[in-house]
Amino acid sequence: METTHKLPNYMLIWLYLFILTGAEVLFAFEMPISQVVKILCLLFLAIVKALLVALFFMHLKFERWRLRVVFMIPLPLAAILVLAVITEKLW
Repeated sequence: METTHKLPNYMLIWLYLFILTGAEVLFAFEMPISQVVKILCLLFLAIVKALLVALFFMHLKFERWRLRVVFMIPLPLAAILVLAVITEKLW
């Protein structure tokens, strides 16, 4: 069984990543908004960029569902670790 799929436009994805990086720099340095909103925006942009890289440059978009699940299982564990490190000062 042969599966065919159209290859993504990698230059367009690179352009999206470039624009998102520019938005991150603007949020980090130039935007006069509260720290909480700034951090939430930066986290959202980082997640979008990570998804673009994983789906297209790591070719997960074109893989079977089982391989995607193997990739997604460690994500909650990583989130727990990050939250533990961030909140360590509060404990």
